[in-house]
Amino acid sequence: MAVQAHATAKYIRTSAQKAGLVLDLIRGRDVNTALATLKFARKGVARDIEKVLRSAIANATQKDGFGGDVERLFVNACYANQGPSQKRIRPAPMGRAFRVVKRTAHLTVEVTEKPSKVAAAPAGDSAPKRARGAKPKAKAPTKRPQAAKSGAKTTTAKKSRAAAATE
Repeated sequence: MAVQAHATAKYIRTSAQKAGLVLDLIRGRDVNTALATLKFARKGVARDIEKVLRSAIANATQKDGFGGDVERLFVNACYANQGPSQKRIRPAPMGRAFRVVKRTAHLTVEVTEKPSKVAAAPAGDSAPKRARGAKPKAKAPTKRPQAAKSGAKTTTAKKSRAAAATE
């Protein structure tokens, strides 16, 4: 069975929408590619996501049944939930005040170990799958009986039956 582990960082001072943009970059990738992507991402929240990803990798290595190879881990799911918002007041002209909302987010990263490949699959009667967008192969034309090819016999028989039914 594949090992699954997750890590969560709560109350990170960024909006969930901004964090989601960076999380979309690493979703579904293996952990080494994800770490490299986060290292060169030009968003400030990428550093926080990198810490959460490293924590999830460490959690996976400590679980029972882990194969010991970090190369087989990939980011199964990652998401940012909205946390509580801090409301602040900013002075405005003429005695007014503007509200400033300082948003927070809860970041979660889940890693899973890739299943080991099976040596050989059983040979079945199913046809091999073709590539997406490829056209199916043309089938060989089947021979029809000679009587079905000639239209004279079938059309005259239909006409005679139709004439007999009307009389």
